[in-house]
Amino acid sequence: MKKVLFVCLGNICRSPAAEAIFLSIVAAKNDQSVLIDSAGTSGFHSGQLADSRMRKFLELKGYQATSRSRQISLHDFDEFDYILVADESNKKNVLSLGNAKKEKVFKMLDFSIDHKGEDVPDPYYGGDQGFSLVINLLEESLNNFYQFIKT
Repeated sequence: MKKVLFVCLGNICRSPAAEAIFLSIVAAKNDQSVLIDSAGTSGFHSGQLADSRMRKFLELKGYQATSRSRQISLHDFDEFDYILVADESNKKNVLSLGNAKKEKVFKMLDFSIDHKGEDVPDPYYGGDQGFSLVINLLEESLNNFYQFIKT
C-alpha cells in the first residue's frame, strides 16, 4: 500500500484539488493499493470543505472534492510514503516539523514535464482562471506521479 498526502497552506484549494484529481487517477486504474489524503500547514480552516470555487471548477472537470480540511501533524511523516506540497513555502514549513523526513517530501509539480519544480499558484485571492490553471497543472503532474510510484 502506497500512502500519499497532499499539502498546501489552508487545505481548501490546492491540496484538496490534488487529492480529488489523484483519487480519480487511481480509481480509473482500478488501483486499490493507494491511500490518499490532504492537509494544510495551517489549521485555520480545520473541518471545512474545500473552497466553493475550487469545488465548482473540479466538478466541471468531473472531480469530487469531499474531504474536510485538517492540519498536518508529526504523525503524518510516519503514516505517509509521499508528501507532496504545493509550493516552496509549504515545503519549508513541512520540513521544519520535528521529525520531517526530507526524502518523502516533493513539490506537486516535481513530476510535471513543462513546469517541473515550480510552485502551484494559490488561486484563493485571484479570479476564476486561477482555479482552472491549478487543475490543469495538477492533472499533468499527478498522472506522471502515479507512474512514478508504480515503477
